[in-house]
Amino acid sequence: MKWLQKSKPIKLLSVLVLCLVAVFSMTACGQTNNNQPEAGNEGQGSKLSGSIEIDGSSTVYPITEAVAEEFMTKNPNVMVTVGVSGTGGGFKRFIKGETDINDASRPIKDSEAQEAKDNGIEYVPMTVAYDGITVVVNKDNNWVDKLTVEELKKIWEPGSSVKKWSDIRSNWPDEEIKLYGPGTDSGTFDYFTEEICGEEGASRSDYMASEDDNQLVQGVAGDKYALGYFGYAYYSENTDKLKAVAIDNGEGAIEPTMETINNGSYVPLSRPIFIYVSKKSLKRPEVKEFVKFYMENASRLSREVGYVNAPNSVYQENLSKIN
Repeated sequence: MKWLQKSKPIKLLSVLVLCLVAVFSMTACGQTNNNQPEAGNEGQGSKLSGSIEIDGSSTVYPITEAVAEEFMTKNPNVMVTVGVSGTGGGFKRFIKGETDINDASRPIKDSEAQEAKDNGIEYVPMTVAYDGITVVVNKDNNWVDKLTVEELKKIWEPGSSVKKWSDIRSNWPDEEIKLYGPGTDSGTFDYFTEEICGEEGASRSDYMASEDDNQLVQGVAGDKYALGYFGYAYYSENTDKLKAVAIDNGEGAIEPTMETINNGSYVPLSRPIFIYVSKKSLKRPEVKEFVKFYMENASRLSREVGYVNAPNSVYQENLSKIN
């Protein structure tokens, strides 16, 4: 009896401790659950993980990079890497199966398509926007407002004799012209040379070449006597440093703008730009969701970075391709 009387307080204390522990545990669990999304509220993106490798055109890069940033914000467990090795440099990797997506400022060449086929690489091409290759001069250049296609050819053709501005027009400065343009792996280089010089790849080689359009921007912006060409988005982002040159193809000089690129009057330097997606990569959920996200947001993001968006029907067609 004495043992029971002594034990009773101990038992009550033990029960009290256990109750307090249970209360704290339930409270902690409740707090944890309050910080977690409720079942069924997670977006599809939150479940995605993995990595996506993209390379290619510096012209398409601003759009793809903008898409990648927004996609990774919504899908933090997916890493999207976007390289800039030029359209041709990107295709070299893509047709070997080294990348999931290639940014391209020109269609794939027959030789590249054949190599992809030989390597068992199947792909889906998708138009993402429209660009106008923009010829630019330094902001302090006060003598050039337009150039004809013939004058551009005279400047850029192989074996060109143009060394000074006065070699183009006699009343222009007797100063050496510094040229900046894309490298030979660039789709912009391929398109420009074909349209201006009459043959893809036909160009003088004594100019400052880079696959990185930002370097070309800096080059022209830093030299009063410079001239260069690259994608419209890089000009539109640097209008405080550069001046666009209107181009006359024989029907009057037209300056590149969102309107003239969109309505096709800026000729011959308006063109569509693309992404090429590996069919094998599309079987991975993170790649398929990324491409869907790309097509659902390309219209808005292409405008935000300075390009002309494609019609909605184009994006819907692209979505049907991946579905």
